[in-house]
Amino acid sequence: MAPAQQAGMQHNAAFLKIVDDARKRVVETTVDQVRERQKKGETFHLVDTREDSEWAKDHIPGAVHIGKGVIERDIETKIPDKAATIILYCGGGFRSALAAAALKQMGYTHVESMDGGMRGWKAANYPTEK
Repeated sequence: MAPAQQAGMQHNAAFLKIVDDARKRVVETTVDQVRERQKKGETFHLVDTREDSEWAKDHIPGAVHIGKGVIERDIETKIPDKAATIILYCGGGFRSALAAAALKQMGYTHVESMDGGMRGWKAANYPTEK
């Protein structure tokens, strides 16, 4: 598991505490694992939990956008199957871990958070789209 601090970013202690707690309760996957699953044609919902402006700048091909601020409100409409495999990502893996914990509380059983997020995806030179 990555340390709860990201290069170039200073996060507040209380935020880091809830992220660390969420990470103990959710399954995390890596950028490389997600890319391999895509290449193999595995079926899963890839959900970008970043802000609208982040999504508009770029995102992972095949992803849908449900921002962290509205995911609890909108997830059942967009992905009603609570047994579906859902992989969440954000900028670095913090917000997606929090969103994954919330979806687990809502009864979703196959939710994962992509550690490294969009920054890790781009650092690996994986494809993006606008």
